[in-house]
Amino acid sequence: MFLLTLVLGFTACNTEEIGSSQNDANSSAATSAGSGLTAKVGNCAQVPGWASQNGGTTGGGTSAETTVTTYAQLKSAIENAAVKVIKVSGTITVTTRLSFQDQTGKTIYGASGAKLVSTNQTKDASGIINIKRCKNIIIRNLIFEGPGAYDTDGWDNAILDECTNVWVDHCEFRDGVDGNFDIKNKSDYISVTYSKFHYLKPPKAGGSGGSDDHRYSNLIGSSDGATGDRGKLRITFARCWWAPGCKERMPRVRFGKVHIINSYFNSTVSNKCIAAGFEADIRVEKNVFEGVKTPIDLMTGYTAVTAVDNIFTNTSGNTAGSKTAFTPPYSIVTLAASAVKADVSGGAGATLGGNTCGSF
Repeated sequence: MFLLTLVLGFTACNTEEIGSSQNDANSSAATSAGSGLTAKVGNCAQVPGWASQNGGTTGGGTSAETTVTTYAQLKSAIENAAVKVIKVSGTITVTTRLSFQDQTGKTIYGASGAKLVSTNQTKDASGIINIKRCKNIIIRNLIFEGPGAYDTDGWDNAILDECTNVWVDHCEFRDGVDGNFDIKNKSDYISVTYSKFHYLKPPKAGGSGGSDDHRYSNLIGSSDGATGDRGKLRITFARCWWAPGCKERMPRVRFGKVHIINSYFNSTVSNKCIAAGFEADIRVEKNVFEGVKTPIDLMTGYTAVTAVDNIFTNTSGNTAGSKTAFTPPYSIVTLAASAVKADVSGGAGATLGGNTCGSF
């Protein structure tokens, strides 16, 4: 029943409205608002969030699939620009971090249970995939599993670096060395939907970076000095789950216009969840924070944070925004906050059967 609900979710999951709260009175405009919103992507009804803008995001579309079951096959398919749709099957151990660079129009997705695993915790050889200077990319239904957090200034499970129009949907990122999934260096028009971030393995202490517990999940923007990120890093996190084990960076944002909507935060080991850093402009909308510390951390130099219609249960620390954040230019299927916990905890992560659509 759950899978059927996901497949039909464009109608069934609209328990409250279509469109962000600033467009409540005009929710019927969702079928036309935002470039690419109603364009077909495989069997998907729409691309949600920022990835719907700038011409939309279609990935490899309906191109022929290449199925991979080994590291060598996966590496070859990722590096071959002529391969437009990659189906990952089974568990693949990544012996050397994958480099996905300078390509346009590609989909990488997992069959049910597909997993990419790294066991390396070193500074130079850790990480699973580095995606750099790519455009129009879809990554769906994959588990990215690292060896656990260890502060060696190493690599994340996955990185978007100077990429444009990327949709990450129904993925699970866990136990990254430096972090789970970072987005940086002028990346733009990114949507992350129904994805789960967590840590199952205990952190390793004594790393050269100085932190004994580096379970820091998601960094948006690499430094205050990366001024090329101004006007970029437009990112939507919709129906994502920052689950047990996450300590900080859920996410930590610099520069970007970041929309965090209908997401669930329940890591009781947290120091802080959403962190508004230098020139961050964040809209925090209809999320659920449960048993966490500092749901919203207002750091030095942020631009604005709007927090609207969120639920805070057994939390401590700041829950308020400050100033007025940006208004998203798109409409998006939106749940009432009261429906978020059940929907996200049941559907986030690599819960699909393959390259199929969920509620978006």
